[in-house]
Amino acid sequence: MGSQMSKKSPETSSAINELHYKTELSSYEAACKLDTDLQTFDTTLQARTNQVINTLAVGVEVRSLSFDSLKQVTGCLLEMNQEVVKVILECKKDIWKSQELFELVEEYFENSLQTLDFCTALEKCLKRARDSQLLILVALQQFEEESELGDNRYVRTLQELKNFKAAGDPFTEEFFQIFQSVYKQQILMLEKLQVRKNKLDKKLKYIHSWRKVSRQKEVISSMQAGTYVAIKDLDNIRILIDRLEVEIESLLHNVDFAIEEEAVKVAIKEIKKKLGVFMKNVEDLGVQADICSRDIRRARTVVLQRIIKHPHN
Repeated sequence: MGSQMSKKSPETSSAINELHYKTELSSYEAACKLDTDLQTFDTTLQARTNQVINTLAVGVEVRSLSFDSLKQVTGCLLEMNQEVVKVILECKKDIWKSQELFELVEEYFENSLQTLDFCTALEKCLKRARDSQLLILVALQQFEEESELGDNRYVRTLQELKNFKAAGDPFTEEFFQIFQSVYKQQILMLEKLQVRKNKLDKKLKYIHSWRKVSRQKEVISSMQAGTYVAIKDLDNIRILIDRLEVEIESLLHNVDFAIEEEAVKVAIKEIKKKLGVFMKNVEDLGVQADICSRDIRRARTVVLQRIIKHPHN
């Protein structure tokens, strides 16, 4: 014997889902007619969506998506995400009685966006580092070929080493300024959140305000956690950049030795020893950059969820 469970056919489930989506869409369209802010958001959202679709459509037609196309799509999606953040914050603004808390949330999201911009700048530096890595690999290949030919002048090898030297440090002064600015903002954010949390902790002592304060504290705690993780990710990135800078400096020293002293064999031997560490540091930094970007996006989502759940009373 066994209990029987009624099963809906795929067609029935599909019809129910379609009816549900139609109902939601009708509700949304009606809300757009009544709310001018929602109309503005809807217009922006449709424009961004069409831009993404058109970009992808072009890529499909030529059976390939360029890096620039993917960057454009990613940028559109990020801007759409920020529009959603703005709408949610504005909808909740009349609910939150504390202007200080509201401004703190706005500042948190602005800081997180700037940190994501830093991650983009880091990716550009990593691309330059990988290009430099390729130049070294080509120089080693040229060295092997010229050695087999018995050409002790190593003209092509020296040219590739000169190209590596000309490429210089992939991390520009502007990049380090962006890093310092973002890091300082995150530290200040953490301090502000701690001050706000201390105020809420004092208010929690009074029973009549416990529920309201504890709900505000949820949002603060979420932002604290996201900010703390962002700072730790930035610390790890700083350590990996320092390691990579040491390896780049060492490689440049060996290249200078090969060019100026015409000691190509000795320099190439040293470069071979250091190249493996250089390549691993580039790879590790790339992984950490991805982790940082992912952590920030996840933290933004968690904070938004806390805000959405915030009650109307």
